[in-house]
Amino acid sequence: QVQVEESGGGSVQAGGSLSVTCVVSPDTARVWSMGWFRQIPGKEREAVATSNTGTGETYYADSVKGRFTLSEDATKRTLQMNNLKPDDTAMYYCAVDSRKRPMGWVPKQYSDLRYWGQGTQVTVSS
Repeated sequence: QVQVEESGGGSVQAGGSLSVTCVVSPDTARVWSMGWFRQIPGKEREAVATSNTGTGETYYADSVKGRFTLSEDATKRTLQMNNLKPDDTAMYYCAVDSRKRPMGWVPKQYSDLRYWGQGTQVTVSS
């Protein structure tokens, strides 16, 4: 079945950069939508950057617009995070879904995506 694995998390100082990567197995799995979410202990999981990959439409949370960029190639999906802030500290999760979605739809909540990774920790110090 479909497996999702994140990597690339770590600790950086405010203003620094990190990229986190998502690999989906098997490579032949159909990914019609995907997203990066983050969660702080005691708070709800929130969408950071997501995509309806079938239509090319994307969504970025207001708090990360202009700093985070979503990209993908034949083997992986990457979230580039620049000018990191302490408020970006969280566990970052990648998720994908095999269901085709219509134009105008992007994933924005936990229940929108079926297959989830275990997360990678990002810590930003002042």
